[in-house]
Amino acid sequence: MSTYILRRLALIVSTLLLVTIIVFLSVRFIPGSLVELMVSDRYRESTVSREEMIATVREQLGLDVPVWTQYLRWLGAYPQKDGAISGVLENDLGKSLWSQRPILGEILQRIPISLELGIMAMITALLVAFPIGIYSAIRQDTAGDYLGRSFAILCIAVPGFWLGTMIFVFPAKWFSWTPPVIYYPITRDLWANLGQFIIPGILMGMAMSGTTMRMTRTMMLEVLRQDYIRTAWSKGLRERVIVVRHALKNALIPVITIIGLQLPILIGGSVIMEQIFALPGMGRLMLDALTARDYPVVSGVNLVVAMVILAANLLVDLTYAWLDPRIRYR
Repeated sequence: MSTYILRRLALIVSTLLLVTIIVFLSVRFIPGSLVELMVSDRYRESTVSREEMIATVREQLGLDVPVWTQYLRWLGAYPQKDGAISGVLENDLGKSLWSQRPILGEILQRIPISLELGIMAMITALLVAFPIGIYSAIRQDTAGDYLGRSFAILCIAVPGFWLGTMIFVFPAKWFSWTPPVIYYPITRDLWANLGQFIIPGILMGMAMSGTTMRMTRTMMLEVLRQDYIRTAWSKGLRERVIVVRHALKNALIPVITIIGLQLPILIGGSVIMEQIFALPGMGRLMLDALTARDYPVVSGVNLVVAMVILAANLLVDLTYAWLDPRIRYR
C-alpha cells in the first residue's frame, strides 16, 4: 500500500505540473484584453497617448515578455524583474492585477465559505440519496420505488439556479420575505450564518443527490442478486443485517466514485449559488476574476481546485480497499 501511495503522489506532482501549464495558458484565451480594460479606466485622467499608456501598463503587469517567461515567473522557476524568485513553487500565487492583494491570502479567506456550503450540500445529498436509493432497491417495482426514482430524476432535471431564483421571487411576491444576502461569519453570528447557508446548501445537495440516488439503487439491485445474498436469506438473517452488513458495503464502491467526483465542490463551491445568495466564496471569486480578466487569480483558483480533485481521486482509490478487502494495491 505504501508503495502505491508513493507512486500516486509522484504521479500527482507530474500531473500538477501539466495542470499549471494548461491553467496558465487557458486564461490567456479569455475574450477581451486586461490591458485594454485598465487603459480605458486610466486613460481619461492621463496626458500621455494611448499607445504609451498601453506599453506602460503591459510593463507594469509583466506582460511585455514572452508567454513562456511569464509562465516560469508565475511558477517560480525564473527570476522576477527585481531578481527575486517567487511563484507557485514558493507557495506564492502572486498578487491580483487589480487590487494588488496576495492571491493566496484571498483564497484562504474564501475557502472556509465554500467549504461550509459544500459540506452542507454533501451532507444533504447523502442523507437524501442513501435512504431513498436503498429503499428503492429492496422494494423494487413498488409504489415507493417508482416514487423514489421519480424524485431522483426530478433532482437531476430541475436546474439548481432556477430553484435558487424562484426562492427569491415567489416568497418576496407572496410573503414579502427574501433569504438573507448579507454574509455573517460563523465566528460572529452562528445562527445568522447558518440561516444564510441552509437554503443554498439544501438546493445544491438535492441537485447532487439525484445521481448518487440512482447509482445506489442500481448497485444495490446488482448486489442483492448475488449468490451470497441468497445464502444469507436462506440462513434466516434479518433484512437489516443482510442489507447493511452484506449488501451495502459491496454496493458502495461505484457510489464512492460518484461522490469522489463531487468532492471538489467542497472547495470550489458553486459559482451560481454563491452569486445568487451573495456568498463571498471561491466560486464568486472566480467569477469576479473572470469578469475583470484577472489572470493570476483565475490561475490560482483553478490550481487549488485541481489539487483538491487529485487529492479526492487518491482518497477514493484508497477507500476502495477499505470497502472491499479483495482489492490490494502494489
